[in-house]
Amino acid sequence: MKWLNAIERKIGRHYIPNLMKYLVLAMAGVFILEYLPLPRSAYQFLMFDRAAVLRGEIWRVITFIFLPPNASLFWIIFSLYFYYFLGSSLESQWGSARFNIYYLFGIIGNVIAGFITGYATNEYLNLSLLLGFAALFPNMEFMLFFFLPVKVKWIGLVDGLFLIYQLIMVPWPNKIALVASMLPFILFFGRDAWLMIRMEYRRIRRWFAMRR
Repeated sequence: MKWLNAIERKIGRHYIPNLMKYLVLAMAGVFILEYLPLPRSAYQFLMFDRAAVLRGEIWRVITFIFLPPNASLFWIIFSLYFYYFLGSSLESQWGSARFNIYYLFGIIGNVIAGFITGYATNEYLNLSLLLGFAALFPNMEFMLFFFLPVKVKWIGLVDGLFLIYQLIMVPWPNKIALVASMLPFILFFGRDAWLMIRMEYRRIRRWFAMRR
């Protein structure tokens, strides 16, 4: 992609190596802060809030990406490890500059959506990492529930169907945030993903046709 190569040349060395490591550490830190007797919730202080940003709390246009998923201690450890694995794998494949660009597009999309709707989240942005991973490594196997081997492309397909379901069911602010979060995946993989879906659909049709 010529436009992507051009952006990489523009940023030169101005990128953050091991970006996902710092994001995951920040999420873990915020999760811990929520359990401390602070006068104000870390979530409330860091979340995107359009009215607060317009009042001068400009840190919120970036700190919302540090919010961890609301979860139990066990689930947060699993989630953050999974995010780190996905992000570091993409960075290893692309290089730090390109991975920074991928995540930055998601942030920019969410901030724009946030100013339009008042709502921005990193939830869908982190889910887009799974879609990107599935597009790059479709035949890698994960051990689902620690014992069932499943190829990543099928997990990515389920993730994509879940996002489509969310797009239909959630309120309009969430819809816009979801589409904004998928901006990097669409820009990086939109055409390839569509071709892969068509190929898998034809393969499944042939499989059923042979068993009639």
